[in-house]
Amino acid sequence: MSDTITTNEAKINSAPLELQPYQRPGGPARPVSTEPVHLERKPSWLTVKWQQGENYRDLKGLMRGAGLHTVCEEAHCPNISECWENRTATFLILGDTCTRSCGFCAIKTGRPGALDRGEPERVARAIETLQLKHAVITSVNRDELADGGAEIFAELIRKTREYVPGCGIEVLIPDFKGVWWALQIVMDARPDILNHNIESVPRLYYIVRPQAKYERSLELLKHAKEMVPDGLTKSGLMVGLGEEWEEVVQALRDLRDHDVDIITIGQYLRPSFRHLPVMRYYTPDEFKELKAIANGMGFKHVESGPLVRSSYHAHEQVKQAAG
Repeated sequence: MSDTITTNEAKINSAPLELQPYQRPGGPARPVSTEPVHLERKPSWLTVKWQQGENYRDLKGLMRGAGLHTVCEEAHCPNISECWENRTATFLILGDTCTRSCGFCAIKTGRPGALDRGEPERVARAIETLQLKHAVITSVNRDELADGGAEIFAELIRKTREYVPGCGIEVLIPDFKGVWWALQIVMDARPDILNHNIESVPRLYYIVRPQAKYERSLELLKHAKEMVPDGLTKSGLMVGLGEEWEEVVQALRDLRDHDVDIITIGQYLRPSFRHLPVMRYYTPDEFKELKAIANGMGFKHVESGPLVRSSYHAHEQVKQAAG
């Protein structure tokens, strides 16, 4: 593997974007739009008020001092200032370099460094220092590891339980390449929420998640629920990548069929010109409609909005779902 993978750059920079046609049920194939939305046309409802107060600076200083990474920074999350001002952050473990090259993600891709066995201790101590009531922990993909990093997740869950009793723990995990004994390691540590995002509809996986499989992600969520039936499972969708409305609804239906409890739906925003273009912006009313549809399917909690991300308002999600 080279230090820098540029598969997506070559694929994304070849305009117009060639999307596979959508086969409408009961009708002929209909091509999706291949004209990306210009970034300067971003609608007003996606404007974010930037906050950089004392809490933001304190949290940033803590992360840098402890040598920690957050997905808030690495993935260019639009909610970082709001969340950090509320002393909420999503910790990124297993390093800052991913072995996969997803078309939407700003985290760098390449050859990861050596596994840091001291990372669970440092992250758990940071959670203790912040006295978080709900901690979200995610990671890069580490496909070169036999367990995909599952033992590091489990050790971090155990140490957080030891140092901060009563803290809710949510883990947003990779698919572990379908190695279910690795998933069992994480589930045996009993996180409060097991999150794994399907991100997009199956037709677009070849450009959105080229090294992942839609069916494998659904199976992971199903197995997680079977391993810990009283635990909460969660997944997330991005919209605006060229999917059709009916495909989004079907993806929601697939998640409920696999007993997923919590779903987040948000607008895809292009991190840079190296990443997949935005094909369209959904309106706030459309997000409300998707929320109503998902609620009607029986999800325990639905977070749907233009700026919604997987860990946005995570502490509120678990309260409602558990209640």
